Amino acid sequence: MNSMNDSGADAGPAPGHTSHTHRPRQLAATGFIATLAAMTATTLTAALAQAVGVDFEIPDGGETIPLSAFAVVTGFFSAVGIGIAVALLRWSARPAQRFMWTAVSLTTISLIPPLLSGANTATTTALLGLHLVPATVMIPALTRNLRTPTH
Repeated sequence: MNSMNDSGADAGPAPGHTSHTHRPRQLAATGFIATLAAMTATTLTAALAQAVGVDFEIPDGGETIPLSAFAVVTGFFSAVGIGIAVALLRWSARPAQRFMWTAVSLTTISLIPPLLSGANTATTTALLGLHLVPATVMIPALTRNLRTPTH
């Protein structure tokens, strides 16, 4: 026989390690829970900002951003982040480090549109903060899950 395992049977994952398919599922589950938390935190923060006088009016078209848009956009981009994390788990030798740098870079880039929106200072400041709220929920949750082997 060519193998050190003379029984010919596949023993599966080593004790203390999970199967190849279990980790992406757990990562997706963690991401889903973090997404719900990020959507809630972002929407509540936007509602609080609105309560203290931030109008969320964007001069280009004069439209006001509705509170529901904060939840929808947060949910969409959080799902994109989960997809990136799952892909890195699959194809990167260092998924946690790669994810953290990718997510921080994308978060930084996401700060540009509020600065270019032409909105008043209160709205621009609130929008900048509202980009950071979901990042502070999603990035640590997914990075921690990418680092920690599940048992």
